[in-house]
Amino acid sequence: MRPVSYSRVSDVATAIATVAADPTSAYLAGGTTKIDMLRIYAEPSQRLVDINALPIDHIEVQPDGAVRMGGLARMNDVALAPVVVERFPMLSEALLLGASAQLRNMASMGGNMLQRVRCSYFRDAHASCNKREPGTGCGAIAGVNRGHAVLGTSPHCIATHPSDAAVALVALDAMIHVQNSGGHHAIAIDDFFLLPGDTPEREHPLNHGDLITAIEVPALPAARNSLYLKVRDRESYEFALASAACALTVTDGVVAEVRLALGGVATKPWRARKAEHVLRGAPATRETFARAAAAELADAVAQPMNAFKIELAQRTMIRALETLTARGAAS
Repeated sequence: MRPVSYSRVSDVATAIATVAADPTSAYLAGGTTKIDMLRIYAEPSQRLVDINALPIDHIEVQPDGAVRMGGLARMNDVALAPVVVERFPMLSEALLLGASAQLRNMASMGGNMLQRVRCSYFRDAHASCNKREPGTGCGAIAGVNRGHAVLGTSPHCIATHPSDAAVALVALDAMIHVQNSGGHHAIAIDDFFLLPGDTPEREHPLNHGDLITAIEVPALPAARNSLYLKVRDRESYEFALASAACALTVTDGVVAEVRLALGGVATKPWRARKAEHVLRGAPATRETFARAAAAELADAVAQPMNAFKIELAQRTMIRALETLTARGAAS
């Protein structure tokens, strides 16, 4: 690992000015993956600016009922916050399933949004990877690709996005609040995560020096009946082979409202809009759920080792929808 300098700041304006003035610098929050990136030379930073003292770690309910989580709010604090558990159980569950307690106590919400892929080709400095070194090719396409994406892929990258929390936040239509030297702006979360296309090295629209100051989840009554279902090879905080964040309201046996997003199968947290379109206004039956799941995966592109993910994703969606339907009927 190359030598890296370190400094600590205590106010947002100074942090932004410090990082923006030095193209070799980067923010350091929880640091749970930053050091790994430095070790494999996937992170070019030569200077880390510690922002843990910044006053952007609160969890607050807004006047319109939205819940605003500071960029430095720790994953565990958000997961266990009563307002999150009550109003957005899918987000609480996604956070708890995403990492061990030790990591959740360190990792920030903003950092979770910016974590890099776990693709072994990205993390092997000697392998071909367009994310790490554009133009070198994607070693996963002709290599070991069992854990890779079947949705949102391109000839240049098939790595899956690793975040569980981001899947729930995409289903919830969260907003990412960003500050830079020019002021504040907000980005809809589904626009925050970029498809690889021809530029897989660009994963989000942030520019150097931009700082995530908060994540805001709008008031959504349907989210009170929600869950995050994660399927993985083992239960000890493994990354998802397929996951579903689902909120559902059924009235008189008909789907009145639904929010659905997938993880573990796409190059970004995947909002299942095709499935939602099939579900809204349709009978809340297994037949409808299966038809919706099939519609969402109709355009999936599989590799030799990960074709099983297409059926697995569909089964995961159906199980999540059935679970919430039964839960709603029992309440």
